Amino acid sequence: MADKKLNDVPENLNEEYYQINPDILGSFSKYRPPLDIFRFRDEVARIEPYYRVGERLSNEKVEELANLVREGYIFVSRRDHPVYVKHISYQLDLVLVDKNLKEREIADIFAQALIMRLENFLEQPVKAVFDRLHEDIMVLTEYLWNDIYRYRALIRRLQTEHTLAAHSFNCGILGLAVWIRANADEFKKKEVKRKTFDNVAVGLFIHDMGMCKIPIFLRNKTQTLTRDEQTKILAHPLTGMEMLGKLDLRVKEIEQCVGDHHERMDGSGYPQKTKGTDISQLGRLCAAVDSYCAMVTNRPYAPAKTPAEAAAELSQDEKRYDPRFTRLLQAMVLTGR
Repeated sequence: MADKKLNDVPENLNEEYYQINPDILGSFSKYRPPLDIFRFRDEVARIEPYYRVGERLSNEKVEELANLVREGYIFVSRRDHPVYVKHISYQLDLVLVDKNLKEREIADIFAQALIMRLENFLEQPVKAVFDRLHEDIMVLTEYLWNDIYRYRALIRRLQTEHTLAAHSFNCGILGLAVWIRANADEFKKKEVKRKTFDNVAVGLFIHDMGMCKIPIFLRNKTQTLTRDEQTKILAHPLTGMEMLGKLDLRVKEIEQCVGDHHERMDGSGYPQKTKGTDISQLGRLCAAVDSYCAMVTNRPYAPAKTPAEAAAELSQDEKRYDPRFTRLLQAMVLTGR
């Protein structure tokens, strides 16, 4: 984009339109872009239609459009935000190059992209599908690494519907936010390693993947579980650990999230009945976040609690949950930051 041309564009224009750059244009279908395109006319200082969905661009128009994009004259309407979100969600790394998106719009894109990838992975938990999920999680960590407080827009996109993918998304986003808050001093001192941050993110998003091996009718059963059914449910952290081996994901932070998220401080959890600080720190964080995210959604066997109710209940339960994390979670819920 040419900065000189941008100086001629009215400041309020970006309230109604996105300005697109060559990377974004290159992601569109060459002859049939997926949404309407508008051109800024410098001589009259206004936006005019350039292309409508359903038309086909000629070779001459394709070349002209590319030149206009480089000069900073091409826009798409923010009214087409849902179309734009869907498009970018399949090529998530584009959020890192599109400087005209607002944080709330980027949060929409991350939510749609990550839930889609999680659904695919939990339906088919094989390495090829995981690799695509991993790529998108790395885009998220890159986005947050450049400004850790961007999590604030993301936690406003937590899902209210209880599905395994939505729950995994909620735990991933909220867990990262709590982890960032818990390590705020280390971030300020630049003591947090990027690789650790990446691994924590992956662990939080896939912590519950062992549940995908439990039949959905059993996950949603409202009647009392039989002993055999309870055994299957209680084994899901161990199932998840086995899946990590098959995915070649023997990474400390990821194993702690998957293996420890149902352990409790008083030893009443499962599968190992580990107690207190013998439970990994990430396991204790994941336990609080996993329980909170389950409590605030309507499940077939339990109605949703309000965020304040769920956070308060966990904060008061110091026998089972680490108060360091439940208090941070409660403060985040009450303040929205």
